[in-house]
Amino acid sequence: MTTSDTTRSLAHAPNFEHPAARFAWYATLAVLGTLVLTVSAKTRVVFGPVDLSLETLAVFAIAATFGMRLGVATLLLYLAEGASGLPVFQASPEHGIGLAYMMGPTGGYLAGFVVAAIIVGYAADRGLDRRILSLAPAVALGEIAILGLGFAWLSMLIGPEKAWQAGVVPFIAGDLIKAALVVLAFPAVRNVIERLSR
Repeated sequence: MTTSDTTRSLAHAPNFEHPAARFAWYATLAVLGTLVLTVSAKTRVVFGPVDLSLETLAVFAIAATFGMRLGVATLLLYLAEGASGLPVFQASPEHGIGLAYMMGPTGGYLAGFVVAAIIVGYAADRGLDRRILSLAPAVALGEIAILGLGFAWLSMLIGPEKAWQAGVVPFIAGDLIKAALVVLAFPAVRNVIERLSR
């Protein structure tokens, strides 16, 4: 296995001769990624006093699979879909659509998804997704980015104390579980896929 093999993402394009084919490959993956994000956002799991979506799990998995550039592009495409009015977010269209929804209470979390994709995708590009101990810090930083930006934005809307109690505390345990699932499962899944593709 070469150095490039150990650092490239699982979404690395086959050896297409034509640049258009390579672009089509990555564009298809990005669109599929937005579909995964939409389904994960709409999938709710009852956990304590709140209903949790699987969206953060999907963000981490996409970033680790796609790498930083394609992962971030996928998240930006997802946000663009939402901004255009498509009901791709967790509480849309029930609580609004488009930019009005994105400027609401969940706006900070949506921005945090992009930052998390940068962090985890950057780690994946450098092969840090191959081991639990090297992937865990990246996912932890990504989780901090999501909750931190979510808290900061919500604080401007309802105040820090209410934002902490409503926008951070109820989600800590569930998000830790989702982050742990990615950290524990992804290195093993990647190793299996690479062995089968040899």
